[in-house]
Amino acid sequence: MTVISVTRFQADPADAAQVRARHAALVSATRAALPGLTEARLGRLDDETWVGVWRWDSAASLAAARQTLPGTTVAAAAFAVAREVTADDIEVLDEL
Repeated sequence: MTVISVTRFQADPADAAQVRARHAALVSATRAALPGLTEARLGRLDDETWVGVWRWDSAASLAAARQTLPGTTVAAAAFAVAREVTADDIEVLDEL
């Protein structure tokens, strides 16, 4: 079943370009290493609050990514500019 992972975090407004570049690098590395990531979006609520929305083909694919990616250089770089990180996983029940 499809899962959407929503990651919310804070970043210094001066780091906005780095946040975007590092997010893109993390998405690319994730897709190269693992199957299952079908969409990835990055948005901003205000100057400091960011939201990443990643859609996975299954909970198993998300779990595999969470076991594989932490500690990699690209993940460390992406999260180095983030603070107050929270994540929620949403099991998609209906798509209308």
